[in-house]
Amino acid sequence: MNRELLAHLPVVVAVAEQRGFAAAAQVLGMSASAVSHAVRVVEDQLGEPLFARTTRSVSLTEAGTRFLAGVAPALEDINQTLEDLSAARGEVSGLLKLNASAVASQMALPPLLARLAELHPRLTVEVHNNDALVDIVALGFDAGIRLGEAVQQDMVTVRLTPPFKAIVVASPAYVARRGAPASVAELAAHNCIGFRLLAAGNLYDWELREAGRTVAVRTAGSVVITDATFARELALAGVGIGYIFEPLVREELRSGRLQQLLPEAAFEEPGLFLYFPRRASMAPKLRAFIAVAKSMAAA
Repeated sequence: MNRELLAHLPVVVAVAEQRGFAAAAQVLGMSASAVSHAVRVVEDQLGEPLFARTTRSVSLTEAGTRFLAGVAPALEDINQTLEDLSAARGEVSGLLKLNASAVASQMALPPLLARLAELHPRLTVEVHNNDALVDIVALGFDAGIRLGEAVQQDMVTVRLTPPFKAIVVASPAYVARRGAPASVAELAAHNCIGFRLLAAGNLYDWELREAGRTVAVRTAGSVVITDATFARELALAGVGIGYIFEPLVREELRSGRLQQLLPEAAFEEPGLFLYFPRRASMAPKLRAFIAVAKSMAAA
């Protein structure tokens, strides 16, 4: 096989996965011109265009689709073999790609990634924050992190956090100015910080408990956000009432900078879980991540 062609194949795969030359260049740590050159070399060798390019998009041609179907699995097998050899020497290396919501990343990952970096410095973990429920396999991720209720049933799961509650909070200044709601129904009269689900487009209805049952509460207010963690900062600033996971505001509640409203209405979530297809658990990089997660959960 032409050695130059072989060296450029990972670049072609990256362009296909990232659906663009600039995005592939960023992932690979190369210049866009170098990526374009690599693709052109492969196309010249094959005598076929692999990508259809416009000013707005890059897509595979029919020939490109056939080519990638054969090449991508082979490159994955090569990478897996190299990772297995490193693991046999006690060295875990490679790239572990995770897809997680912003809230999940903030709650579950910082201490875990710090410990992982100590134990396996040659392993790179790339975290993509996305609140939508995506197909992690189709998008090339090794695993995802979501609330337990959001994980597909055919996935293997590993618990990352214990269950926790979604609570309603406000600053003392807001409560002094507007008062505190005495019931779930009274939230309608308050300035509530809204959360828009970008994938679905709709505003999220707060899940709360009332009279022993779960209710979906439609709220309204002066601010709507798309990053749920931003509710903490807005609540601290006295903007309005926020709906947020209790671990994210635990210190603020202890210090009195925030106070919990309607504690009896708090909704218990099952916790955050790592999830992945069964075959992926054979990869040393994912096994290393799971081992660290389980050791920290048991500590």
